[in-house]
Amino acid sequence: MQFSELVKNLSDSTVKGSSLTAYPDLNPKVTGVASVEEATLGTIAYIEGGKYAAMLETTGASALILPCDERLQQAAIARGIPWIAASDPKYLFASAVKLFYQPYRPQPGIHPTAIIDPTAMIGENCAIGARVFIDANVKIGNDVCILANVVIYPDVEIGDRTLLHANCTIHERTRIGADCIIQSSAVIGAEGFGFVPTSKGWIKMEQSGITVLEDGVEVGCGSAVDRPPVGETRIGRNTKIDNLVQIGHGCRVGAGCMMSAQVGLAGRAKIGDRVILAGQAGVGNDISIGDGAIASAKSGVMRDVPPGQTVSGFPAIAHRLWSKISVLQLRLPEIDRAIKKIEKSRE
Repeated sequence: MQFSELVKNLSDSTVKGSSLTAYPDLNPKVTGVASVEEATLGTIAYIEGGKYAAMLETTGASALILPCDERLQQAAIARGIPWIAASDPKYLFASAVKLFYQPYRPQPGIHPTAIIDPTAMIGENCAIGARVFIDANVKIGNDVCILANVVIYPDVEIGDRTLLHANCTIHERTRIGADCIIQSSAVIGAEGFGFVPTSKGWIKMEQSGITVLEDGVEVGCGSAVDRPPVGETRIGRNTKIDNLVQIGHGCRVGAGCMMSAQVGLAGRAKIGDRVILAGQAGVGNDISIGDGAIASAKSGVMRDVPPGQTVSGFPAIAHRLWSKISVLQLRLPEIDRAIKKIEKSRE
C-alpha cells in the first residue's frame, strides 16, 4: 500500500486520546514491516529513541514510525524519509505489523482423524485439526480453533474465538473464556502439587477444584496453570503469560497482568490487577501482590508487596534499596581493603 494509505489506516487504529502527526510530502510504496537495523526498501520501521536513534542515519527503511521527538523527525526529513509520529509509537508499530501479517488460522471444519465424544457440543464455524481428542460433555463456543493433537478432558467449557495451538492439554472441568490463546504444549487445569506428609510418607491430596481463565487470557508454550484441591485457580481478564510459567494451585491472578518467562507462583498466591512479573521472578505460598506492583527479573517475593511498589532481589525488597545495595556489593573489595588498612593502623 502507499504510505498515505498506511497513515490513514494507522490513524484509525490509534489509542483513544493519542496524538498522531505525519510528514506526508513523500508517498512511497510500503509492502511490509522490519526492524530499524534490518529495514530495506519498501518497509516501515520503528525507532523508539535512545540507542536506536543513531540508526536513523543508516536505516534502509522507506518510512518510519517515530516518537514525538522533533529532533528525530527533522533528521528523518533531512534523509527524505516520510514518518508517522505518535505519543504511543510502539502501539502504532504493533498496528502496522497487524496490517501486513495475520497469524495462521485454518478454515472451519473438522478433520476426519479428530475424535469427538457424541455428548460434546461444538459451536458454529469451528476448526478442529488432526488427531484432536474431545471428551464427554465438553462445550465449545463459536469460531473456536483447535489445532492438531490437542486433548480436551471431560466437562471443559471454551468460549468463542479462542485458539488452542497444537499439543496443548486442557484438563477436566476447566473454564476458558472468549478470545483466549493457549500456545503449544501448555497444560491448563492439571492437578496441583498437593501432598500431605504422614508417618507413612507423602499422601496425595486429590485436586477437586477447577481452573478458570477469563476472557482474553494468553498462555505461552510449555506453561502450566494448576487446579487446586478445592475452589479454583483463576486468571483474570486480558492477563498475558509467557512461556514456561508455572502457576500453582489456588492462585488468583488479576486482570491485565504480564508474566515473563519462567515466572513461578506457589500455591494460593494472590496477584492484583496490572501486576508485572519479570523473567524468573518467584512468588511464595500465600503471598499477596497489590495492584500495579512490579517484581523485576529473578526476584524472590517472600512477603506481601503493597500496590504500586517495585521490588527486586532475593528476598525481594524495594527496588531503590536493592539498587543501593547492589552498588555497595561492587565496592566490597575496596571497602574490605579500607577496613584492613584502618585495622592495621591501629595495631
